[in-house]
Amino acid sequence: MPSITPDNAAVEVVGGVDTHQDTHTAAVIDLVGRVLGTQQFPATTAGYTALLTWMRGFGRLPRVGVEGTGAYGAGLARRLRDEQVELVEVDRPDRKTRRFQGKSDPIDAIQAAKAALAGERTGTPEQRDGRVVALRNLRVARRSAVDQRADTQRQIKALIVTAPDQLRAQLRGLAVKQLIATCASLQLDPADAAAPATAATIALRSLARRHQQLSAEITELDELLEPLVAAINPGLLAAHGVGPDVAGQLLVTAGENHDRLTSEAGFAMLCGVAPIPASSGRTNRHRLNRGGDRQANAALYRVVLVRLRWDPRTRAYAEQRTKEGLSKKEIIRCLKRYVARELYQLITSKDLELAA
Repeated sequence: MPSITPDNAAVEVVGGVDTHQDTHTAAVIDLVGRVLGTQQFPATTAGYTALLTWMRGFGRLPRVGVEGTGAYGAGLARRLRDEQVELVEVDRPDRKTRRFQGKSDPIDAIQAAKAALAGERTGTPEQRDGRVVALRNLRVARRSAVDQRADTQRQIKALIVTAPDQLRAQLRGLAVKQLIATCASLQLDPADAAAPATAATIALRSLARRHQQLSAEITELDELLEPLVAAINPGLLAAHGVGPDVAGQLLVTAGENHDRLTSEAGFAMLCGVAPIPASSGRTNRHRLNRGGDRQANAALYRVVLVRLRWDPRTRAYAEQRTKEGLSKKEIIRCLKRYVARELYQLITSKDLELAA
């Protein structure tokens, strides 16, 4: 392991790390891109310390590029921030680079260091502490419960289609709430579970009670989420068409350190609502952006739907653009871009007030 000496104390180097669940592979390069060394370390607290000590043995370490700061590299990212080392999030190497250079952990670590040195395909990673991170964790649990409840409801309806005639006649045509309550209270004889009719009744009752349990869990999480969202950004929550779910998603997308979003155009790109240039020769056009955070994109879509129904200005805009020949889908895409611009100002309003 190299150690700091008078010869290398003034040398500036850049690090790169390829992160995995159990190990992190690190690389160090100088300011002209020459590889000074590569080494693998365990993905533990002691491993982070050893990795940082090893990198600093080559010289002054002002910057480290890390691939996967929001997943396997989260622990290392926290340690680098504590040590006042500039952290740069790098994208994985593109296909062309991997086709010519191959794929291995040391190669990826070297590419991360070179990307951090050149400032290409890099970004400022999200901070993984604070109230927004707490909001993210609660939303993960809520989204899982919502998805499972929807699956349970579909399974109940599928079982009713093939249920015995008497049971199907009893349950068909009921509203969802009444259907769940009826299935959850079905009476049966467990000793006769081998009979198809009894088995169907047992399954329906079990699924209905699971549905009720998931609904109670969602309600409990909502009681925690709504005041948390209101405490983080009440102005965003008060915007037309923005409820706790939409506001929570947009806050999570922007992150705790939303100052990393330097413009509303960057926020629109992050949400996947910024049109992508697709011009060539005499053709000047844009195409649909299918990148970005799709959950944030869906949140903006819900805001647009609400405003198309209840906001006079939005409805007037839609009528005007319809007369100009735009389709409904194209109008919604334009509106999502405008909504992203408006909500970006609300998300960053505290920073703007401090700057003023």
